[in-house]
Order: sequence, then structure tokens, then C-alpha cells
Amino acid sequence: MQFMKNKIIYIVFTIAFLGMAYSGYALELPEESVVPGGIAIISIKAEDKPEAWFYDRKVMILGSNNDWKAIVGIPLSAKTGTHNLKVKSNGVETNYQFEVANKDYETQHITIKDKRKVNPNDQDMSRISKEQKLISKAKSHWSNKDDISLNFAKPAEGSYSSPFGLRRFFNKQARNPHSGLDIAASKGSPIIAPADGTVINTGEYFFNGNTVFLDHGQGLITMYCHMDSISIEEGAQVKTGDIIGNVGLTGRVTGAHLHWSVMLNNVTVDPILFLEQK
Repeated sequence: MQFMKNKIIYIVFTIAFLGMAYSGYALELPEESVVPGGIAIISIKAEDKPEAWFYDRKVMILGSNNDWKAIVGIPLSAKTGTHNLKVKSNGVETNYQFEVANKDYETQHITIKDKRKVNPNDQDMSRISKEQKLISKAKSHWSNKDDISLNFAKPAEGSYSSPFGLRRFFNKQARNPHSGLDIAASKGSPIIAPADGTVINTGEYFFNGNTVFLDHGQGLITMYCHMDSISIEEGAQVKTGDIIGNVGLTGRVTGAHLHWSVMLNNVTVDPILFLEQK
């Protein structure tokens, strides 16, 4: 009888411990910021793991039975107001609605000495067109994985020199908003993987310079640009803290720094939302 009582106590303790472990996991979600360039976290009640799409782009789903979370990347181009997340569970489609609030991003004016990096010539444009196909393929990569860390380590030591979302002007010409977070660091400083992942692309690109893409699972992709050197090869598995290269000033830059981008469901979102220490 005493053995059975101890066994029951052990089972109850184990269940409680697992519940605590899951609660800890739930706390590892990124910071929610339902604005253009931010993240919406939508709770979904379903027995089996559902599928979800935001503007026809597949969305990350994490959790467990009847407690699923859709981690939705909101594009910088998103309009304020009501948006729909299409969810499919057991053959039934449902729309989950959420509200996107306005956010005004600051303006930044940059002077680039290499004018071809602002107004590329025909030969440059031919190269850029080829590179964009490779870059787009990497950004839209999807791998089915459930063990995903959403709390990132900072990939390089240094101050934040240019935040995400800045409305940019190069040599007084309007360009796309800043799609990442810039970390000011000296040339040669190490760049680490902020979370476990797989190297899905490396290359030397016209605007981005030496670049690495990491796949962390379910459409969560990180990109590292302007590197001086790359220390890993495509297909390699990396762990949090592994060195992937060094800070440089390749591509379109005004000085040495790391440009770090985070993609969710093929849209760029603010990397600061994923950092353990903001």
C-alpha cells in the first residue's frame, strides 16, 4: 500500500513538474507588438495541431492540444485596422481576427560615397536580379520543426546604431524601410548564432555584402549582413553561441557593423522582440 501511495505521489509530482516546464516554455514566446513590423500571438483552441496562414503565407504554430499559439509576423506595409488569420483544423477553416495598431517610424538620411550602391548601373542590376532570387528563396524557406527557441541571444556585442523600421533616404533618395537591426561593432568582432539553426544560404551580395541565412524552423529565418568573413558552410547545424563569422563592412555600408534581420512567415519583423535582454 505504501508503495502504491509513493507511486501516486511520484506521478502527481511528475505531472506538476511537466506543467511547470511547459509554463516555462510558454514564457519563451517573443514579445508581442501588434503593429506593422511587429508580432501578433494568436491563441487557438484545437485538439490536433492546426495550420494557419496570414495573407496566404504559412504561419508558425507552437504549443499543445487545446493551447496552440500562432506566431504571426506583420509586414511593415500592413495597414492599421482588422486583419484575418486563416486557421484550418480537422478540415474546418476559421478566421481569427486581430487589430493592428499604428506605429510611426523615424526617418534616417544616409550619405553613401559609392554612388553605384544607390543607383546601380545595368551590369549591377543584372547581378542584383540574380541575387534577389537566391535571397527570396532563403527568406521564404520553411522547415517543419516544433523544438524552436524564440528567445534569442544577441548576435554581436555593441550598441544599436540603427533600429528596425527606419524610413530611409540614401543620398536624399527614398528607399525601402530599414529591414533589420544594426549593431555597431569593430571589424573582426565575432558574430554568433542567437539560437539553434541550420545554415541555408551563404553568399557575397551587392547590397548585403557577405551574408549568412539561418533557418530556425517554421518560417523563422535570421539574416546576417556586411560580414568580413563567414565561418560556416551551407547545410551546417549551429547551436546558440556558435561563431558564424565576423563583423565587417562589405556591401552598402558607411562603416563596420552587423545588419541583423529576422523573418517570420516571409516578412521582416523587429529583431528586438526576440532578444532575451532588450
